[in-house]
Amino acid sequence: MSELSKVMADAAIEGSRVVLEVYRRGADARTKGDGSPVTEADERGEEAILSHLKEFAGDIPVIAEESVAGGQVPKAHERFFLVDPLDGTKEFVTGTDEFTVNIALIENGVPTMGVVTVPALGKLFVGIAGEGATLQMIDFETGNAQSAPDAISVRARPESGAVAMTSRSHGSEETQKMLERLGVTDVMPAGSSLKFCAIAEGKADLYPRLGRTMEWDTAAAHAVLKAAGGEVYVFDDQERGAPLSYGKEDRGFDNPHFLAVGGE
Repeated sequence: MSELSKVMADAAIEGSRVVLEVYRRGADARTKGDGSPVTEADERGEEAILSHLKEFAGDIPVIAEESVAGGQVPKAHERFFLVDPLDGTKEFVTGTDEFTVNIALIENGVPTMGVVTVPALGKLFVGIAGEGATLQMIDFETGNAQSAPDAISVRARPESGAVAMTSRSHGSEETQKMLERLGVTDVMPAGSSLKFCAIAEGKADLYPRLGRTMEWDTAAAHAVLKAAGGEVYVFDDQERGAPLSYGKEDRGFDNPHFLAVGGE
């Protein structure tokens, strides 16, 4: 890893340790002003991540989900971090293992580094633009590596029988119609940013999202997918547009509809 990506990975491991500790003993969710759930793990995990980033990369501004919810909204610079301390809070609360911790580096609107951890499954994904993506097994309670990083990459999309990732918690009739248009014959439901990572690993081909998401929900896993050979495109009026970009202050940091793809 580069020095900065190691800082990001270590910060994600620190946050994952906190999130996993809360998960093991159970936590109740509260509802934020925007209607989304939040738990002790979201808040304490973000504190741990921000503390680490401030100590080792304090010159880079950070936009983090719970800080923004609390009214702390720094401006998006040419270079900044996006942090989601717990993506998949619904899965977290219900005891499903498909929740993630996410840190991305954004440079001129592009996610150039991303770290995604899956604390309950011991997985650490890292993606670095121009260098590739890896998956490593980690014991997040101790922070010790259980394996060396293995390179991952997208697969070539089959001529027929493409597999699409779908949201375990946010399905819709509109999404189903889109899958039919794309010729998808099989779907794999999953929670959180794991849907991007499954494509990065070559386990699936597509992930359409026609509902609302925020930049911190997608940026880290977008970086992993991009480093693995895939991309995430804006999807409007049934047409694929430009790659999804970040730092959209005018939208309140929310994303348009998008389509994540693996090999073409």
